[in-house]
Amino acid sequence: MRTIGLMAWLELRGLGLTEGDVRILSGIDLKVGAGRTAILGPNGAGKSTLLRLMHGLLHPSAGAVEWSGPLSQAMVFQRPVMLRATVLANIEYGLSLRGVPAGERQRKAHEALARVGLPELAQRQARKLSGGEQQRVALARAWALDPQVLFLDEPTASLDPASSREVERIIGEIAAGGTKIVMTTHNLGQARRLAEEVVYLEDGRLVEQTPADEFFRQPRTQLAQAFIRDESC
Repeated sequence: MRTIGLMAWLELRGLGLTEGDVRILSGIDLKVGAGRTAILGPNGAGKSTLLRLMHGLLHPSAGAVEWSGPLSQAMVFQRPVMLRATVLANIEYGLSLRGVPAGERQRKAHEALARVGLPELAQRQARKLSGGEQQRVALARAWALDPQVLFLDEPTASLDPASSREVERIIGEIAAGGTKIVMTTHNLGQARRLAEEVVYLEDGRLVEQTPADEFFRQPRTQLAQAFIRDESC
């Protein structure tokens, strides 16, 4: 079981991102600790952009992203990118990039596929799988890396209910192993089921950071109250 210590958190200091004359994020001050964090907000709030800044895929125009120590990370996108290769080769490729010895890659890849319930698909072409199967392969590819932090960008947004439930199960198991989860989602029910804390954004600004049960029971701000009311209708 891999755990993150209490002081191994991510801190954002005055984080901002501007593209041309468009302000996407501004003045984000945020500390993220262990557990499961859901980033919520209306369309265009900056959720996915914030996730990419945390993971280092984007560089801020202002402020800084600071980790308390060197933590291994992985990210799974709403539409996973599959190589034109077998499912097993897709997972092994991620391991090769991390420097895992060749002799261990296939074993780790098979183990990861078994954990997501797809061992029989090892030799199938990844790009020919259904959307739900591809997302589970993407999670297996990330899980095989044994990340301390896993970023998930709308992991079930385009999936049917059965596939969404399976993806949520896998996310829960990854978290139970001690991996820090940071995810964006538009699904309030999903956030209720998976999150321990909520980061709420609106118009590129941090509105509140609240324990999940408190956020859904009694948000601290009128903006968050209106969001929950509108999304629940």
